[in-house]
Amino acid sequence: MKESSKSPKLIYEEKKAIKLFLWLFNIIFFSWEIFYYYIMPFISRGEIDFSRDGFGISYYIVFLLVLTVSIYFTKKKNVYIVKYIYLISYLFIDLIDNLIRYLGTDKHFTSGNIVEVLFILFSPIFVNKKYFWMVSIGLVSKDLLFGLILQDTFALVPALTYLILSLIAYIILTRFYSYISSLMRVNDELRKKEKLAIIGQMATAIGHEIRNPLASLKGFTQLQQERYLNTNDYYPIMIQEIDRINSIVDDLMYIGKPKAILFEKASIEEIIAYTLSITQQMAEGQGIMIETTLAGPLPPLECDSKQLKQVFLNLIKNAIESMQDGGKIKVHVYINEEKQMSISIKDEGCGIAEEHILNVGEPFFTTKKEGTGLGLMVTSQIIKDHNGKLEIESEIGKGTRIHVILPVLQKNVSGS
Repeated sequence: MKESSKSPKLIYEEKKAIKLFLWLFNIIFFSWEIFYYYIMPFISRGEIDFSRDGFGISYYIVFLLVLTVSIYFTKKKNVYIVKYIYLISYLFIDLIDNLIRYLGTDKHFTSGNIVEVLFILFSPIFVNKKYFWMVSIGLVSKDLLFGLILQDTFALVPALTYLILSLIAYIILTRFYSYISSLMRVNDELRKKEKLAIIGQMATAIGHEIRNPLASLKGFTQLQQERYLNTNDYYPIMIQEIDRINSIVDDLMYIGKPKAILFEKASIEEIIAYTLSITQQMAEGQGIMIETTLAGPLPPLECDSKQLKQVFLNLIKNAIESMQDGGKIKVHVYINEEKQMSISIKDEGCGIAEEHILNVGEPFFTTKKEGTGLGLMVTSQIIKDHNGKLEIESEIGKGTRIHVILPVLQKNVSGS
């Protein structure tokens, strides 16, 4: 996992892993040293020699200092650096210690601490590929370098062993990543469902309460406009803003209580024509031309035509609103290679950043200054309810292309 995402929960988990690692490292390290250099010689020769080769007793003092530094960083909540401190310190100190012990002698390489196995097998616990590769490459390279310097093939034995253990550890690490990714996906889905539930409760509670006074307000505004015709330019703006609020309420009402889908045979040509008749005035007002291409004859759809009209109304309005300086919107309707209805809407607007495309359709996610994110959410849901797909391609400064893919009546496709 990326260490840049230092949330309190991740720091807490890293701290637990570091504490366990420190305990295991020091217990295994010092136990092995005592057994290998003091207990075994006593059993074989009947005497204890405290003059250890290499760094001697200083070897242990150095690692006690490393432990002290690690505890300091842990308390300072800089826990991510501790594992690297231990790894780099051990690799450097152990290499120098062995070179002092074996360089210039005819002894074969027989030392090494079993704690190196802990480094490899424990590395997946940190769920960090960078650290895993440092451990594996570091330990294997240390023994290969040592064997190369001393011209001793015995150093290849631990290098080969660590290579095999690293393969096992990599498999474990990969499974950890897969498991964590699955948990994150499940968590994201739960968060989406909770967010939708909150939106639904809110829509159910206030949707009707907003709509009633909104209808009255629009009626009075239209009445005033008729009474004082051509005397106030603000009435059309007021009515337009009331319609915008009403549109938001419609989206909320759909989320709070989705409408039942009435599947009927419908013509995509009629749906597109209706949508364009509604948006044509808005497009012309911004100097936008809508170019429509229907690659006919097109088979009918089995759909809820009212809901699909809402879908294309939302998409074309979004395209218009993204083109503040005018331009052209291309609507292309055709049957794709999979015998599905494909409706492509391409604009020349500001575009959507690549990192935001995956979030399109999320509740309250929008790239517009005055948007709510509910329109595309409702659009996505309607398309999903029709067993269709919504695909988005976009580039900043060049525009956006939206593909709506819907199933058609198979008997009509085969006959066309």
